[in-house]
Amino acid sequence: MEKPYLQKFSEIDGITVWIVDGYYIRQNIDINFNNFGQHYRFNFIPKNEFWLDRQDKPGEENYFIAHLLAEHKLMAEGKDYNDALDEGDKIEQELRGQNKRIRDLKERLKTDRASVLKDVRLKLLKEYTNEIVKTCVVDSFLVRSLFYIDWVAGGHDKVYPAFVPPNEVWLDNDIVKEEMKYVLLHELHERYWMSKGWEYNKAHASALEIEAYCYQNPTELESKIQEELARQV
Repeated sequence: MEKPYLQKFSEIDGITVWIVDGYYIRQNIDINFNNFGQHYRFNFIPKNEFWLDRQDKPGEENYFIAHLLAEHKLMAEGKDYNDALDEGDKIEQELRGQNKRIRDLKERLKTDRASVLKDVRLKLLKEYTNEIVKTCVVDSFLVRSLFYIDWVAGGHDKVYPAFVPPNEVWLDNDIVKEEMKYVLLHELHERYWMSKGWEYNKAHASALEIEAYCYQNPTELESKIQEELARQV
């Protein structure tokens, strides 16, 4: 198999589901590829294939496939991506809601949000934490299931104030280790400019630019992270 294919996962309704190297895709094909995709969202994916990004902590594949089946069907019929995304999200959320742990945590959220957040946070990255901002690796399955179904890669308090506590940056624990620093750079850069009053779309576009630059210039990645960390407000 050639890149970005890594492993055939399954076949369903005439569609082959592949585990792919999302890191390679974001470096070389489309930086906007995320946890999964299908042809009508990303035209470089063949019509009869679903692509799932490899995950450092696998286990959500069937949720993603259910989402993709709905999204692919509706877009093949001519529906707008946002409408298809909404339907895929709805189906995925229903499936996640059948998980007993998720049901229990949702009940705890009503009375003890702090303890649930302790479950969500997995690790404090002390080397990327200072007096202004804390960087945490979080359980992305819980974030997607409890707070925001379209969570991917990372986020921070300025864009997700409803669930990310003030002055925190969260990194998805599903990200393969070699890509995590690129996501951190993106989130710190985006957070800085949103702190300065930029709208999300403008800050996100700027963060994509610096992320893409470092994909092509990886020796500068660490210094760029430190620059962003030092100017947080």
